[in-house]
Amino acid sequence: MSFFEHFGLTNAADVATGMLMLVMICYAIGDIVSYKTKAVFSMIFVTGFVFLFGFWYGFPKTIFQTTGTIAFAAVSLPIILVHMGTLMKLRDIKQEWKTVIIAFVGLVALSIGLFFIAGPILGREMALTAAGPISGGIVATIIVSEAAKKVGLEHLAVFATLLLVLQNFVGLPIASLCLKSETKRLLAKFRSGEAEETQAGKAPKSDPEVPSIRLFPAFPKPMQTPFVLLAKTAIVGWVALLAAQHYNAMVLGAGLPYLQLHKFVMALIMGIVFYETGFLEHKVLDKANAMGYAMFFCLIFIWVSLPQATPELVRSLVYPLVVCFGVALVGIVTSTFFTSKILGYSWAMATAIAVTCLFGFPATFIITDEVTTAGCADPKEKEYCMSHLLPKMLVGGFTTVTIGSVILAGYLGQIIETLAK
Repeated sequence: MSFFEHFGLTNAADVATGMLMLVMICYAIGDIVSYKTKAVFSMIFVTGFVFLFGFWYGFPKTIFQTTGTIAFAAVSLPIILVHMGTLMKLRDIKQEWKTVIIAFVGLVALSIGLFFIAGPILGREMALTAAGPISGGIVATIIVSEAAKKVGLEHLAVFATLLLVLQNFVGLPIASLCLKSETKRLLAKFRSGEAEETQAGKAPKSDPEVPSIRLFPAFPKPMQTPFVLLAKTAIVGWVALLAAQHYNAMVLGAGLPYLQLHKFVMALIMGIVFYETGFLEHKVLDKANAMGYAMFFCLIFIWVSLPQATPELVRSLVYPLVVCFGVALVGIVTSTFFTSKILGYSWAMATAIAVTCLFGFPATFIITDEVTTAGCADPKEKEYCMSHLLPKMLVGGFTTVTIGSVILAGYLGQIIETLAK
């Protein structure tokens, strides 16, 4: 007899509703703990462990299948990726071009370190799988996990999930220390009177609500209803899937398999294109009041492998987890040592930017705000420090988690499938 049948629920739909309630409660626990700890323990970190222990001590192993959340997650992901393309304009990213370079080089460095250092120790498939979640967030983890499961390496999907669950706990303390060091440097400059005044000729940030190139007529505000916005987002997602299919067939026909683009990468690209040309609104799912619902289903892919994560399997993965995080961090700090000198950033600032791949937004904002609040004596000092730190952290997180990790994971997934054949 299942847990829900104890309450007299025997109808399949009623049981599924009860299981869905259980999933939502797990999410809620993660959010509450994240709020109470000011994101030191992230929602993903807490919820992951709630599910893990839940499956060990009585959660139904088929909870995601029974509730139908896996099927809905599969059709939601392209829409989520399209939305991610509407978060920041390319012009604003170009203004922080040094930050973008530091972030991308950090991703490349950690991937090289994992392949050439962790690979011989743990196996190339495991090392490449680790590069997905460590280099970014949810979507990158899903891509490499699906590639691993496709070739029968189910334990690597569990490994990727554990890396994602633990990455905030690794990245946030490092970022906090680096930002504290950079805040002290900025405050010393500010208090000595050497702080640079804002240049009048500095290019202003672009209005996110105004497209860079208006190719599509603007929708009147009364017509920007949730259903209209969702329909537009779904159209772009569908176009992305078609484009990925035809593009990949073309490059395969030309004998260039490594030029393939994962369909999720294409969805991100199409989101950017249709946002910059005016078809999609800025933060389109937020305006449709659908972001929370969409993310609820998107996250299901992160937990779907946890029913297979037995205590024995988790214990066997402790050593690979330590090796992969250690090697990745060595790669990151080594890359920032050189990029900081070449681009004129402090090593602390460059490292804080590069490790945003381990937590992303909104933690990039939260930790910057917390560090400057603690270190600054008055609002003027905080405003000065925030004006220098926050744009770099936001762009760094967007570059690593939203763009770089998705592109990297798309290629890593292809390599994992090739190596396993």
